Amino acid sequence: MCAVQAGLLGKKTLVLERNDKPGAKILISGGGRCNYTNLHTSIENFVSENPSFLHTVFAQWTVEDTIAFFENFGHIKGVEKTLGQLFPATNKAKDIVSVFTKLMYETGQDIWLDTLVKSVESVTEGYRIIIARAGKEEVLTSKKVVFASGGLPVAKLGASDLALKTAYKLGLEVVQTAPALVPLTITGKDADWYASLSGNSVFARVYNDKISFEENILFTHWGLSGPAILQISSYWRAGEVFKIDLLPKFRLDNLIRQERNAGGKRTIGQMLNDYFTKKMVDALGKFLPITIKIASLSKADAALVSDTIHHFKVKPAGDKGYDKAEVMRGGVSTAELHPKTLESKKYPGLYFGGEAVDITGWLGGYNFQWAWAAGYVIAQDL
Repeated sequence: MCAVQAGLLGKKTLVLERNDKPGAKILISGGGRCNYTNLHTSIENFVSENPSFLHTVFAQWTVEDTIAFFENFGHIKGVEKTLGQLFPATNKAKDIVSVFTKLMYETGQDIWLDTLVKSVESVTEGYRIIIARAGKEEVLTSKKVVFASGGLPVAKLGASDLALKTAYKLGLEVVQTAPALVPLTITGKDADWYASLSGNSVFARVYNDKISFEENILFTHWGLSGPAILQISSYWRAGEVFKIDLLPKFRLDNLIRQERNAGGKRTIGQMLNDYFTKKMVDALGKFLPITIKIASLSKADAALVSDTIHHFKVKPAGDKGYDKAEVMRGGVSTAELHPKTLESKKYPGLYFGGEAVDITGWLGGYNFQWAWAAGYVIAQDL
């Protein structure tokens, strides 16, 4: 995005791409369909030590700008799916990548594939970039360098800590990094319980004292996944507990009252069978008196049922790491960058954008919107 926006302004760029083709992470996003923005994007959808930093960036490049860009240059019509996610009508991520490769060609931008950037150093004439390609080491110099090298997730796609290493070396502040939008693991005495439900998906509200998400959760043989779990993972820290409302559209006390009014002949398990799979109800029997008839249910047991279903406590052991994470949390501190241009305050001509910066979007197209906006604002200043 940065290269093509610079090209549209008549500027010249060289993209140094580690992979043998561009856009590897775009191509796998959204299951290969690429949710390239989200209609509901606002700074509330981002995790950062200073999310308000985004006001200045998003004022320059909006969701409407993203939609118009892909329509104008790729004839891509967006189709809204769940929770404001916008996908190409073709459902093909490669169509998004094609917009960029076509524009780079038309505006005369260069891209070197299979090129590994080994280091970037500040020198008198700007920046010295040491690269390796075709088995040989080369040295480039440039007055301006843009780090759009992503973060640590999915190493097989060429994920790199180059931006972080360079920032550390230059003495820039880096907010502690961690996997985000990542499945969470359960070990210890509860591990077998979660594993027994592997493959079961439940629409739920996952929440802590900071945030809540209503989407599906997925039980796995090692813990929890699914959209709502990935979302809460960006806000979870080791050792913390969060809660799950397994039935967010209903209130258990109301359901129990209705059953009592109807005679209360059914058991708790039979009532829960209306809302969960048999396997799920059987598993909940570890915590609940599912064989008791509702007419015989004590106040204490009724409260236990309601509390367990609506406030199910989860204490993960950890997460599945960068290889299973969608994005990286943390990165180059926004305090180091000019919000209008994303240029380093200490090193003129050095820019950081996208995942390398301490800006982490929710699941659902938000990280792409930040990437496109970052590319645009940097290009204006090159």
